[in-house]
Order: sequence, then structure tokens, then C-alpha cells
Amino acid sequence: MYKATVNITLRKSILDPQGKAAHNALKNLGLKEVDQVRIGKLIELDIDADNKEEAHKVAETACSKLLANEVMEDFEIEIHEN
Repeated sequence: MYKATVNITLRKSILDPQGKAAHNALKNLGLKEVDQVRIGKLIELDIDADNKEEAHKVAETACSKLLANEVMEDFEIEIHEN
């Protein structure tokens, strides 16, 4: 059994209104040191696979077919043994 941790973020070329709102709120709270905020998603998948490579392939397929919009988003996958 493996756990896939998937980090999905908007591509740099895509505007992030949610990140912009969070950035403005942080500035209003006095955190002037924060230069930029980008909001993303963290998804965890428990995958029953024979090896890490197979688990990564399953996670990548899940991202490509459903979890991430590859036109607007990038994703990174980390596989850990459970």
C-alpha cells in the first residue's frame, strides 16, 4: 500500500484571484514581508499497488483524467510507503 501526495497549483501564467485576495488580507494584517500568495490543492490518495512506480502511474492517471486541469494547473506527485 502506498500513499500519493499530490500538490496541484495554478500555472504561473494563470491569474490567481484567491491568492491575490489572501495576499491583500495578509498585508492588512501587517504582514508586509509576504510578496506573493498562490493558492493550490493538496490531495492524498491511498493506492494499492505492487511497487512505487505503479503507484506513481496510478496517481498520474488520476491527476490527468480528473484531479487536475492540465490546461491551467501543474501537479507534483510524491509516493510514500504506508
